Amino acid sequence: MKNLRKIVSVVLACVLMMSAVSALADKVTLKVWGSNDDQKVLGELIEEFKAANPDTEWDISLGVVGEPDARARYQEDPAAAADVFAFANDQLIDLVNSGALRRITLNLDQIAAANTAGSIESATLDGTLYGYPKSADNGYFMYYDKSVFTEEDVKTLDGMLKKANEAGKKVFMDLSNGWYIASFFLGAGGQLTVDENGKQVCDFNNANGLAAAEAIKAFAADPAFLTGDDSVLVGMFGTTIAAGVSGTWNATVIAEKLGENYAACALPTFTCGGEQVPMASFIGTKVVGVNSQTAAPLQAFQLAEFITNEAAQVKFFEQRELGPTNIAAASNPAVLENIALAALSAQGVNGVSQKLVLGGYWTPAEAFGLAMENKSTEDLQSLLDKMVAQIVE
Repeated sequence: MKNLRKIVSVVLACVLMMSAVSALADKVTLKVWGSNDDQKVLGELIEEFKAANPDTEWDISLGVVGEPDARARYQEDPAAAADVFAFANDQLIDLVNSGALRRITLNLDQIAAANTAGSIESATLDGTLYGYPKSADNGYFMYYDKSVFTEEDVKTLDGMLKKANEAGKKVFMDLSNGWYIASFFLGAGGQLTVDENGKQVCDFNNANGLAAAEAIKAFAADPAFLTGDDSVLVGMFGTTIAAGVSGTWNATVIAEKLGENYAACALPTFTCGGEQVPMASFIGTKVVGVNSQTAAPLQAFQLAEFITNEAAQVKFFEQRELGPTNIAAASNPAVLENIALAALSAQGVNGVSQKLVLGGYWTPAEAFGLAMENKSTEDLQSLLDKMVAQIVE
């Protein structure tokens, strides 16, 4: 009897231990990063994900780290970084080279079929998919006030500046941001790519680059020019500002400011070497990746797929006007009729993929743009040579 009790006791202990292990296994802890503007939508999606997966005990926290900052924040402490995080696809090469991202292996064929080929390519490196496309609006175009500009006026930057000066209005562009200032260099035929050794290649200091720089300098010196960040743009649109370069994330506020005078179009041409040249733009996607160091890779994959699926992208469009990469979501009539997304699509003709832009580009380009905004008297060629040397070093 004593031995029987001992056996029963051992069996019960094993059952309890197995139950405890099972309970622990059923609890999954994940950290998610997203931009400040995306917090509301992400919070809703996380709750929907939990409800759709009730057999697991979820502990999912949500932190504020925007797509532009994802790479830098990850590199500060990879082990403490989010399990699931959004990033702009120009960070893909650096993130992959640093071993930050898990290769996407779950439902790979379904993800590829559900999203546009371009968005899948934007998250793919050497044939391997490293993220879930989230939105196809990582680009910019021109918003304008129809009470100030006609459709003919906005075809050329010269025409816009002339009209703005006559009306006592401003044309806004953040030239001290490498993302925007590249429009002139890329429009002039400049190349920003990566060589076979993974090094950045940039020729913005050649003859075409100098012509583009002269156009930038002339734009910054015009009385109608105004610069600043997004808060300046949306705060002054409809009063001081009559046109401005930005993306879809500001569409709702600008539309409210302008009302029936709200309009948007592709970027204008600019005078470059005596000719009218279309302003180009970076185009890219926002992507959701999975941390290579996550302790719960399967669940992280499931969550990342859930917050980027068709329903999620429709929600992001409805609440944030973000352009879907999901083919079904993009066919929604409301998406097709959206003024900002139509302008982004029109600009796509002169779009240049930002996937091959490495992290070393941004600070030197910003410094050059700041010099233009501050009306630097330093020789333009010297400034260009300095910028390019820092970009490719």
